Amino acid sequence: MSLPMAIGIYWVVWWITLFAVLPFGVKTQQEEESIVPGTTESAPHRSLIWKKLLATTLVSCAVFAAIYWVMVLSPVTLDNIPLLPKFEQPL
Repeated sequence: MSLPMAIGIYWVVWWITLFAVLPFGVKTQQEEESIVPGTTESAPHRSLIWKKLLATTLVSCAVFAAIYWVMVLSPVTLDNIPLLPKFEQPL
C-alpha cells in the first residue's frame, strides 16, 4: 500500500467515523432547560466536540489498522474470493 493510498483510506475512514460519533451524548437545549434566545430548542446544549474528535481519531486508527492488516499483512487477497476476476500484481 502506497503512502497516498493509506492517507486517502484513513481520511475517508476518519470522516465516516466522525459522522457516526457526532450524535453520541448530545443533549438539546430543551432537555437541559436552558434555551438561548435566538436559537431553536433542538440545538445542542454542549457539543463536546474535542472529545468527539479524539474518539473519532482513536476509532479511526483501529479501523485503519484492521484495513491495513487485511490489505497488506493477511494472506487473504481478492483472488481468494470465488466468482471474481483474477487480479494480477504489476511487476
